[in-house]
Amino acid sequence: MSNSQPSERELLNTVLKPLLEDFQYWFSRACTLLEKEPLSFLSPEEQSNLLQRVKQAQQEVTAAQMIFQATDGQAGIEASMLVPWHKLVAECWQVSMRLRSLKQEQG
Repeated sequence: MSNSQPSERELLNTVLKPLLEDFQYWFSRACTLLEKEPLSFLSPEEQSNLLQRVKQAQQEVTAAQMIFQATDGQAGIEASMLVPWHKLVAECWQVSMRLRSLKQEQG
């Protein structure tokens, strides 16, 4: 019986491609929230700063996706790049949960 371990390329296509798509999805949702909702628990400067960080991360993810596609799925991405994106998504989730909680309290 042969050991059919996935190739590095298959692994990247299985893991990295959907992960980058997930980052794009959550950053897009965060942009929508930050652009359309006044958040009473953030100052306008804090909200603007978070929006700018999300937009910057979106651009970085787009660049990573383009490199991944241009190399036909043969280029990976440093884990050190994924950590800040993950932390930013978590920060946006916290903002969203806080807004949802405030809305439930009010009505």
